[in-house]
Amino acid sequence: MSLFENRSDAGRRLAQELMEYENRDDVVVLALPRGGVPVGYEVAQALCAPLDIILVRKLGVPGHEELAMGAIASGGILVLNHEVVETLQIDHADIHAAAARERQELERREQAYRGSAPRPGVRGKIVILVDDGLATGASMLAAVDSLRQKEPKKIVVAVPTAAPETCRQFEALVDQIVCAATPEPFRGVGLWYEDFSQTSDEEVRDLLAQAESKHSTCP
Repeated sequence: MSLFENRSDAGRRLAQELMEYENRDDVVVLALPRGGVPVGYEVAQALCAPLDIILVRKLGVPGHEELAMGAIASGGILVLNHEVVETLQIDHADIHAAAARERQELERREQAYRGSAPRPGVRGKIVILVDDGLATGASMLAAVDSLRQKEPKKIVVAVPTAAPETCRQFEALVDQIVCAATPEPFRGVGLWYEDFSQTSDEEVRDLLAQAESKHSTCP
């Protein structure tokens, strides 16, 4: 039984868990493209906070790409899921080949979504990292590691749904973790959405543009 109608619905409901950050000039919402952007858009609107993206690419297990063996993020960050790597005895050459492929896609998306626009300044800010859900958490962990280099004041990870054990793991890794729902058994993020269709590059660009326009009218 689905928990959310779609990512927009999930974002609006997640935002209700984050209202302590409403109307603050030291808050930035960073979404993980592509699926995290519709969620992050609704959170940013509810909090009257700026929205931007943090680029991360999952590293899929060869032949089973939906299973994450790790992730990469901007700034040369590489995070491995050691349990998956060791259990499946994945060769380091396969890891580096996957990282090289995904780095190309990460650079393509950086250009497609942001173009020549500068990355947002986050030093000394409260940064709310948003995605559409957490399964293994590899992509979000890469985002956290990338962000930590930029010295934010506080890192908040916020998702509509997550595997219970993954949500618990993040308690020790960030300043605050908000998982609106932690159904068990979890099985996968998409199961908890009525509509989990893929978010397009065009939708990401449109939402970022809308968010920038609407934020300029915030009180």
